[in-house]
Amino acid sequence: MIRCFGALLGVLLPAVALAGTAADLAARVRQAELDPAECYRVRDVTLRREDVRLYFTDGYLIFTRPVDGMRLGAVFAADVEGGDAEIIVLPPDAGERRSLASFTGSPNLNEHFRAAVLTFTDDSEQELREQLAENPISRPNPEMGHVLAAKWSSPVRNLFASFETRIVLDLLSRNRRERGFLYAAISGSKLGNFDVVHDPRSTEEVTVGSVRHRDDRLYFDHWTSFPSRSSRQGAKRNGGWELDLSDYRIDATLQPPDLKLDVTTAVRLRPNGSKERVLPFEITAAMRITEVTVNGQPAEVLERESLRSNLIRNAGNHLFLVVTEEPLDPEKDHEVVLRHTGSVISDAGNQVYRVADRTSWYPSRGLQFSHYALTFRYPKHLQLVASGELASEEEDGDWKIDRRSTSQPIRVVGFNLGTYEKATLERAGVNIQVYANQSIEQALAPRPIPAIVMAPNPQPGRVRRPEIPIMLPTPPPPDPKARLRDLATEIASALEFMAARFGPPPSRELIVSPVPGTFGQGFAGMIYLSTLSYLSPRSRPVTQMNQTMQRFFLDILQAHETAHQWWGNVVANKHHRDEWLMEALANYSALLYLETQRGPKVLDEVLSEYRDNLLNKRPDGETIESTGPISFGARLVSSQSPDAWRTITYEKGSWILHMLRRRMGDERFWAMLKALCEEYAQRTITTDEFRLHAANFLPPRSGDAKLEAFFQQWVYSTGIPTFELKYKVEGRAPQLKLTGTVTQSGIDDGFSARIPIEISVGRGEPVVHWVRTSDEPAAFSVPLRQAPARVTLDPGGHILAVKR
Repeated sequence: MIRCFGALLGVLLPAVALAGTAADLAARVRQAELDPAECYRVRDVTLRREDVRLYFTDGYLIFTRPVDGMRLGAVFAADVEGGDAEIIVLPPDAGERRSLASFTGSPNLNEHFRAAVLTFTDDSEQELREQLAENPISRPNPEMGHVLAAKWSSPVRNLFASFETRIVLDLLSRNRRERGFLYAAISGSKLGNFDVVHDPRSTEEVTVGSVRHRDDRLYFDHWTSFPSRSSRQGAKRNGGWELDLSDYRIDATLQPPDLKLDVTTAVRLRPNGSKERVLPFEITAAMRITEVTVNGQPAEVLERESLRSNLIRNAGNHLFLVVTEEPLDPEKDHEVVLRHTGSVISDAGNQVYRVADRTSWYPSRGLQFSHYALTFRYPKHLQLVASGELASEEEDGDWKIDRRSTSQPIRVVGFNLGTYEKATLERAGVNIQVYANQSIEQALAPRPIPAIVMAPNPQPGRVRRPEIPIMLPTPPPPDPKARLRDLATEIASALEFMAARFGPPPSRELIVSPVPGTFGQGFAGMIYLSTLSYLSPRSRPVTQMNQTMQRFFLDILQAHETAHQWWGNVVANKHHRDEWLMEALANYSALLYLETQRGPKVLDEVLSEYRDNLLNKRPDGETIESTGPISFGARLVSSQSPDAWRTITYEKGSWILHMLRRRMGDERFWAMLKALCEEYAQRTITTDEFRLHAANFLPPRSGDAKLEAFFQQWVYSTGIPTFELKYKVEGRAPQLKLTGTVTQSGIDDGFSARIPIEISVGRGEPVVHWVRTSDEPAAFSVPLRQAPARVTLDPGGHILAVKR
């Protein structure tokens, strides 16, 4: 028996030899089925991936049939008396343990299960076979194999289809053994169905979660996700972009009548690492790749929908592969030309258009800084605006042709179109063009008012007269041009304010145009603004919006998206855990601008609203803020709390920056932001790099000099404390003594904050005494010459807290 397994291992150890095209390989993957001849009784078999341990205690293990000599999956079934298996995952930090507990009720995953479907492109098969070879109980059982194959082959094929593109990517890669993944679909005894992934291509190799439905929407709830042990200990990660992309040249035609996009995208690339013949790209599912050449030679394209894989990696875009005949030299640049077509433009009514997939209408691999040259051909009755500075425009029959280019590297380009009216201003050396639709989109058009039926009282002794319908006229539609001039002035003013403090924006042109919906988006040199921002306050259908959202569209959105010229386009986040930083910086920059326009009281009001929103309760009784640390990024969007991401990212993020400002003082805070733009221009930044940068601007002899405790409490953890002040005055003037305590609650043990107590005495300046809180009540004592008129805890809002 052992000699037989040794012979099999000798065959498996060399690299997999692949035959035919990538499409052929994908077809063989889709047709995968279980192999009854490769079914084994197993006992005490273990599969370890650093922090993930799978124990197959007693049951059967059946492998799939080989694809080009490699078996890519297996099924475990505990179909024996006393059969069992167990999975253990131990999250490495308090934030991840709290996240796991919020979904499972336990900070560690220790779940027994009776069935699991495995998909793998790493060395899982080899490791399993080595253990089978050493265990005398592990004998082939083809009879049970036929039973299991009949039951499980269909689920296996479905899961293989969900990971088809990724499987082919790994099989065609030279470093499959280092970057291959393990996926397990587990049917837990208590937790039901859930997913476990170990993926070296990801910056967070370990992911555990489950697919859930809520309100006709599909979610992947990330129970926990974190870097593996070796990455945490400083080993070189395999994650990161496989391709370095630069110098895009995009030629796009918008074909009438439905404005379907036909695009040719040329991009310069260099493989990041070893020689490879498979190149992974991403693009919206609305576009289809029709043809690709690499260095002038035809290349194969593999484009398949992988729903579960996309959900797990939080990607709305689809992964597709470009496969070349020969491996590409990583020491040289290569030109890839991709032709793609699809519909990303829809008609919102009244010649108002919605451009969807604004960041993914052309192929990319992550948002990398690059130069762009753009050409757009479109029907001449429309106007088109786009990223980049206008180089030329012309008409050719029924077509308009615009050519644009970027003067410095930017991360993404977009476009918009419609029938517009324009206002133009010049501020801070930037040509600002604000466009408004001529008509309102259908969703915002007024609805006809139902008829009012008048039924006159009958005269005594007379027959009741018929009811008389009175038709009311439909109100006139709101005018989307009503605020065009005011809006242009507001954006120009915000741009001037920020350019004076952060430095020049990334483009000499700033184009602002409307987009249907309740959102905005800021690219380098281009801003999309919700149509609501164009309407006068009385014309906005905001009856369903809370006070915060009404204020956002009235006072904040324009400045927020203007701030994204710097935050996200001059300086950019590196990973998904750093995304909060760009949104928080943009939102707090907008609040700083609002403060200069309306005074500090408005800022206090907004921050107070933000605190209340964070303390609002979810359906399960927990606060919105407790959904997860702000550093979780898109993971905060879950079936438990679909709207938590926005509240935590924008509103808690603004509070975090406000608290830093209070610690630094205004002068140091402004200097910190300007230096951030200078030092990280056209670069990415991590949260930890931002922490170290901010720490350089703390006043001398500040406690927590590296801001480690501050970031641990506010960025990497959850919780909003409640502080209670108690005090008394003893003695006689002029030898009085104010003594008291500050007690904190509603927060984890170990939380500590430095909080001011303001003591108003007579007509002089208030006395400010700082107290460091802890798990125990923090005592203080202040000598006074006269009785205080008022004693207030943190009147300036230094800390995100409830104060009593």
